[in-house]
This record gives sequence, structure tokens and C-alpha cells, in this order.
Amino acid sequence: MVLADLLLKDHFAFALAHCNYKLRGEDSNADELLVQRWGEHNAISVYTKTIPLTKTAGSIQLQAREERYRWFANLMKNDGFDYVLTAHHADDTMETFFINLLRGTGLDGLTGIPKRNGTVIRPLLPFSKVQLLQYAKEQHMAWREDSSNAETKYVRNAVRLEVLPKLHEINADFGSNFKMTQHHLLQNAQMLEQYAKMLQKKIFEYHDDEIHISTKALLELKPIEAHLHLLFHSFGFTHWKDMKKLLQAQSGKEILSNTHRLVKDRQHIILMKCSSAANLEYRIEAGTTEVNVPIHLTLKVVDSFLGNSKKVVFVDKEKLNYPLKLRKWKIGDYFYPFGMQGRKKLSKFFKDEKFSTPQKENQWLLCSGDDVIWVVGQRFDDRFKVTTATKTIVKLTWNV
Repeated sequence: MVLADLLLKDHFAFALAHCNYKLRGEDSNADELLVQRWGEHNAISVYTKTIPLTKTAGSIQLQAREERYRWFANLMKNDGFDYVLTAHHADDTMETFFINLLRGTGLDGLTGIPKRNGTVIRPLLPFSKVQLLQYAKEQHMAWREDSSNAETKYVRNAVRLEVLPKLHEINADFGSNFKMTQHHLLQNAQMLEQYAKMLQKKIFEYHDDEIHISTKALLELKPIEAHLHLLFHSFGFTHWKDMKKLLQAQSGKEILSNTHRLVKDRQHIILMKCSSAANLEYRIEAGTTEVNVPIHLTLKVVDSFLGNSKKVVFVDKEKLNYPLKLRKWKIGDYFYPFGMQGRKKLSKFFKDEKFSTPQKENQWLLCSGDDVIWVVGQRFDDRFKVTTATKTIVKLTWNV
């Protein structure tokens, strides 16, 4: 309510968004009614949403947070808002510090709630709850206190009601000293972030959508666990023991975060985004002359055979079984390499050509039924070659 009052007095263009979780019966409805009446009185739009929560679905507080921020994002997208402002204050960031400390955390968990995280802004973080209450009373504002804030069964409430008052009692300057300490921690975190960028610039090698990092270079970093955290936590990796083992693992081993993969490949670790294309299959119907997805291919009937290359191959049209398919390789796939006798498994071909794990996974195959026509950009299949008996020649071009 203080934040809304300040925005109103400073003539910001804003609306209010209120979630009703129906967890406190009539108290929850009274909260919503207060917000609606304030909006009506001040000619401010109010968005409300009822989000029933299930007490069996893990942490109620986490579930509530995920639901409301999902709703906030939809409001921004659909109604043209630029930012979400929340009224977190200095006491909130102090509570977060001790909660993370109790759970075990690194430096990031001790630097507090950020003033800004993308489109989420918290303008009241410099002010304590005492200061906000004083302002509310001076301005004769109406507000409601969440009755569940008095229940110490929640960790945050126990920290707020039992731990922090004791610390203030022990040291009257605890609040200002805490701010100073957290300021130093934040500066250290920012300094480490700059060091991480410098280190990444030095040892990260960028190859299209992949980042290659020398295992030798990583193993030379001391202490290794701290450096692994520094370099890879922004990609979602937190299991440092597994990452350390990966440095010594055999090629092909990998670990996953929610968004990225780390794959061991000979003398390197390869970082890439998780791909959802592994099981996709793209059809090419008869008569198609150009394909743009997932790669750019052109198919053209020509009068003569001019010789195959990695980017251009000539095939006998009568040997093609439409629709053709573009897909990734699967275990058990084989083909008959052009110019060679007999068939060869794709896995053996990749090994002989020294393909990295990401290269294998990113390799597209052009197929006729289950038969491989072309390991695109690499090798053509002898079964589809042009011969003296060929009546119609199709030129396939991979446009890179």
C-alpha cells in the first residue's frame, strides 16, 4: 500500500495486481476488497486473480510465488506493461540472508534480494519495515496485516520473529552493520563476476552454438570447485563434484542443467544449450524444390552429373522413395559410403572422422525410407549414385 501511494503521488502510470490464494478464508477476501476499493477511490486499474493452492504440492510459498509471477508476466505481455514493481524492503533482504545461511549457500545467496532482476524492480529495498510503517501512519493510510505472518511454523517467520529481534537486542547497531556487511559482499560478488567474464574470454572458444573449454585449462584453476561454480553457475550447473568428475571422464559423458549440457569430448568440455530437436523428423514431399527447415537444401532436376562434393550430390531420381526425410542419426543407422565396398555404421563413420559428441548430435541425415541417402555435408550413399542407366538426375545442394 505504501508503494502504491508513492507511485500515485509521483504520477506514475501503473495498475495494481492482486492474487487471492484463498488460504485464509474471509481474511483473503478482505485483502482483495481493500485493494479494489483503493483502486476505485484513486482511479487506478486493479487486476485480481484467484489462484487456489494445494497444500500437498510442495512448498505453498514457492508455489504461490511461481503462480503470481507467471500471471505478472502474462499481464505484461498482454496489457503492455513495462515493469513489475514489488514492495520488498530491507527486512526482507535481511531475512533472505539468514534463510539462505541456514540452508547452506554460496556468496550469491548472501548478497540479498537484487534491486532489479530483468523487468522486476524493488524500489523500497533501502527502507526498513519500521520506516514504511511510520510513513503509513503519518499518511493515515489503510493497510492489512497478513495474519499468517505471526505463525512461526514458516522458516521466514521464525527468522523474522525470533532470530532478528534477538540480534537487534544484542547489538543496537545490527541493522546498519548488516547493511554495511551485505554491501561488501555485493561488491565482492560484482568483482568475481568481472573476473569470471575475463576468464571466460580467455578459455572459452566459441564454435557456432557450442562453447569448447580445454580440460587442461580448467584443471589448472585453483581451487577448482570455486572456479567451476564461477564459470558455470549462470548456465544452471550446481553439482560441482559431478562437474569435477566430468573433467576426467571418457568422451561422451555428460551432465545436464535445466537449460544446458556439458559434454566431455577428448581434451575438451563442450557447453551447449539443451536441444529438443533430437527426435524431430522433417518430410520432403515429391516435387519439392527447396527446404529451409531444419537446414537449407535445394533439389533440382538437371541434365548432367558434374561430380559429388560435401555440399553438392547428384542422385538417381528413380531410386528415391518419397516422402524423403531429414532427421538426426540413431543407434544402428548405417549407409554405403560412396566409392567404397560394403556398408558402414554411422557410429563407426563418426568415430573414424573424429566427430565430437555435439557434432554427431547436430548431424542431419537425408533419408529415403529408412535408407540414408546423404550424411549431409559429409558423405553420399553409393546406392543412390548416378549410373549410365539413370534417366533423371536430381542435384541436391546444401546451402550453408
